[in-house]
Amino acid sequence: MTLEAGWRVRLAEDLGIGEALAGEPAGVVGFLSLAAGIEGTVERVDGELPESHEVREYQRLKALLDDYGHTMPAASRQRLETEIAALEPQWAAHREAGERVTVRVRLDNGLVLDGAHQDILTPL
Repeated sequence: MTLEAGWRVRLAEDLGIGEALAGEPAGVVGFLSLAAGIEGTVERVDGELPESHEVREYQRLKALLDDYGHTMPAASRQRLETEIAALEPQWAAHREAGERVTVRVRLDNGLVLDGAHQDILTPL
């Protein structure tokens, strides 16, 4: 299910945000931990996450086979079918994951999560 602007949501899992400066062990920027259960409101839905290269390649090759496979020489068609078969696992994983989008959520404690994947949030 794709979230929509204005929906109330809850953080489904603990979320840790933070990073150390590269090459400087004492240069920690900080770490923020948000506990599961924090609620907020979706301000914006940014859109679908980009597909992987393998998924785009599967779609391109499958369309090529569907549209022109009957006109191809047997060896070319066989090679194309082999390439498509090699990309099947990535395509299946993509379809299983469903539509994935990023959102901007203003949490009730005042913090804003921007670019958060919708799968870490559950609608109320």
